[in-house]
Amino acid sequence: MHGTQHHEHHHDHPAHGAETGTERRLLMALALTLGFAAIEALAGWHADSLALLGDAGHMLTDSLALGIAALAAVLARRPPTPRHSYGFARSKTIAAFANALFMLLLISALVWQSVQRLDAPRAVDAETVTLVALIGLAINIVVATMLSGHGHDLNTRAALLHVIGDLLGSIAALASGLLIQLTGWMPIDALLAMLIAGLIAASTVSLLRSAMHTLMNGVPRQLSLPAVGRRLAAVDGVRGVHDLHIWALDDQRIALSAHVSVRDMGAWPQVLTRLQRCAQQEFEIDHPTFQPEPMATRPLTYVPPPAPNPQGETGVIVGPR
Repeated sequence: MHGTQHHEHHHDHPAHGAETGTERRLLMALALTLGFAAIEALAGWHADSLALLGDAGHMLTDSLALGIAALAAVLARRPPTPRHSYGFARSKTIAAFANALFMLLLISALVWQSVQRLDAPRAVDAETVTLVALIGLAINIVVATMLSGHGHDLNTRAALLHVIGDLLGSIAALASGLLIQLTGWMPIDALLAMLIAGLIAASTVSLLRSAMHTLMNGVPRQLSLPAVGRRLAAVDGVRGVHDLHIWALDDQRIALSAHVSVRDMGAWPQVLTRLQRCAQQEFEIDHPTFQPEPMATRPLTYVPPPAPNPQGETGVIVGPR
């Protein structure tokens, strides 16, 4: 009774309904943002307003981010194929990573433009800026409200980050327009833009790190690899656990694989059931896979893997018996 034994447990937390709801919100946000960008661009062309045309371009970048997120959400629901056995759920993580990189590029461009503007201040049409900012603020509040409440989803978080960046930009533009009308001090426009860039950069880097962690098959942050290993090794009938790996398949599903040293190979079906129950109920691991091995002839101890560790070995964990 050697070989790999696994069992996949589906939490069936209204996943499908939540996913389709997220898709609808992303598509509605995309339609609203793209529609406003088109209207703003036409108004800017008619009024020969660079402020309006510039903000329309910014809204267009938000539309691109929302489009990427919506496409990824649709792809993520495709079923597994012979060549993609885990399905396409990771497309959302890839989209989040791409959108975070895109946001960093926009932030860099904004900072560069702000520095240039500080070196050579230019007159700003404060009344036009104020009007555009008010309309943009209203649109972005609506879109941000539609996308909020999905903080666990990296893909939606990345799209929301673009919208929040634009929302804060609208607030900064509104404050800038009012202050310029009151004081005439032009540098405030560039200074507020740099402040917003700094605030958004911190969230963007955090999102980028989370997406990279998932793409690199990192252990989910809510779990501890040694703690899970020790608990599995304490299951009745288990002598030790080694070659333990835990990773996130997507934002909702976690997988685990491990080699298990057992006392009695004949009792493996019962031991497997206990291991699966432990992984699923205590750690919410959806897809645990265990490979049984006969008990080693020499005592085992937990030894952290050496670094660097090209074999990917994760050490040996022994039960308390």
